[in-house]
Amino acid sequence: MDPVAVSVAWQRLQTTVSSTAGAEGETAYNGLSIVLPTFNEGGSIQQVIQSLLSLTSNRAIEILVVDDDSRDGTADLVRQLARQDPRIRIIQRVGRSGLASAIKEGLIAAIHPIAVVMDSDGQHEPSAVLEAVRCLEAGGFDLVAGSRFLDHSRIHGLSDRRTDGSTVANRLARWSLPPNYRHLTDCMSGFLVLRLSPCLPIIRQVDVSGFKFFYELLAISRGQLQVAEIPLTFQPRLHGSSKLDSAILWDFLVSLLHTATLRLVPRRAISFGLVGATGVVVQLLTTALLMTGLGLGFQQALPVAVIAAASSNFLVNNALTFRDRRQHGRRLVQGLLKFLLVASLPALANIGLATSFYTLVGPHAVWAQLAGIVVVYVWNYAASSRFVWNTP
Repeated sequence: MDPVAVSVAWQRLQTTVSSTAGAEGETAYNGLSIVLPTFNEGGSIQQVIQSLLSLTSNRAIEILVVDDDSRDGTADLVRQLARQDPRIRIIQRVGRSGLASAIKEGLIAAIHPIAVVMDSDGQHEPSAVLEAVRCLEAGGFDLVAGSRFLDHSRIHGLSDRRTDGSTVANRLARWSLPPNYRHLTDCMSGFLVLRLSPCLPIIRQVDVSGFKFFYELLAISRGQLQVAEIPLTFQPRLHGSSKLDSAILWDFLVSLLHTATLRLVPRRAISFGLVGATGVVVQLLTTALLMTGLGLGFQQALPVAVIAAASSNFLVNNALTFRDRRQHGRRLVQGLLKFLLVASLPALANIGLATSFYTLVGPHAVWAQLAGIVVVYVWNYAASSRFVWNTP
């Protein structure tokens, strides 16, 4: 048998024995599972893992890397490290993606009673782990988060614009959360230490399409968790660039509305409705331009405007609402044709109702169109979700 394989097997056996030692030591109760979600973090993941492994020798520890099938060899690198150290584990996900879902999957797979979630790009200092664990244990908290905005926190590597944006986002988030979380300064934190026993039932309910895992966890918990914060020194990334984009900002807006509606309306329905609102603007502007610019009558301008609005809705929904099933190239064209086909019946109803309103109730183009638009929203959401993007 390969000597390396024998050595690894022996180390795994020793880890298992030590973690079940019970009264013989504290490791059975104080073990840490550190969850590192990754996507193309090959330039930083080895350094982060090595820093975490050197933190402590008196606790059982596992480092669980949840990788979204990175293209830069991240999973292969972690797999090589895991062959040398049994405390490292890798979950390589194919067909599943997203930061929130990676965190959720990692926490559910964790084997120790205390779990840590942190970034794999080096922005969270490994030394903060032990400070947060001490705070958790000494204060009897369910969860301790690292904050970028406490008095002793420091932020390096973020522009003033990003920092100011995060501050505003946190104010809005606190407003939407239960009152006993109003003391928190960083509801968007990616650095968390949790007791899994009280948190796991809530973790299982987290909507993985949400904006930030921590925010979603707080919103779902309805104030049940005892939460504290420690100051973070937020570092520049070791490698690569930030993954913040317009889709992330869109998710934040949807999350706020989702919480404000007591989570009774599905997230996708909220997003679809917001996109529909942009489609209303497109339809109204197109109608106005055709009527004033080209001199067309309302009945001639309306069908063109409806098609323009439907096409706009499809493209924006494809980029934002259903981006986990985003279509490209030939499939994008096919999807647009499907969407227009699905929307054709309510579009005809839209045109018919708007025309009737314009003719019978009053020649007011805006109110006539709004009457038709309201009729078609539910059909378009339900039908296109199922037949265009294949979601239930």
